Amino acid sequence: LMDFLLSKEQKLLQKMMADFTEKEVKPIAGDTDRNSEYPAETVEKLFDLGVMGMTVPKEYGGAGCSPLEGAIAIEELSKYCASTGDIVATHNGLCCEPIMAHGTAEQKAKYLPMLTTGHKVGAFALTEPNAGSDASKALTEAVLDGDHYVLNGSKIFITNGYVADVFVVFAM
Repeated sequence: LMDFLLSKEQKLLQKMMADFTEKEVKPIAGDTDRNSEYPAETVEKLFDLGVMGMTVPKEYGGAGCSPLEGAIAIEELSKYCASTGDIVATHNGLCCEPIMAHGTAEQKAKYLPMLTTGHKVGAFALTEPNAGSDASKALTEAVLDGDHYVLNGSKIFITNGYVADVFVVFAM
């Protein structure tokens, strides 16, 4: 028998995020979307609240939350502003998560603290002009040159790209 009810802690997180969203996100959501504005002050508050990078382990400055808890936060944000929810979802799921899953120990130690407590926004670069988001048709290459890689290719529609400090780039 599976229990689909939220735990007491998860309900507290849900309430905290609902309160934050009501106070901080709802009042500016219309302008954010209508004017294609990046809600910089809101994102800074989300860093202060520990939401940005919340699923990153504590050893790297994150809260060590589960994917479900991350989803609860994004769901509450998205109730009033899908754009703000997407900023957090991309930062946590498409930037932090690949680094946690596939990064070297050195990459984790360098980038994850920036993305949790360093107030640096993460981005994900997959979409290409001739391939869209079909990763199998991507042409961007990463070529080893000594002790580093050289990227050759083009990306478009980089989520969080115009404000990001750390990028996860999909390349062959």
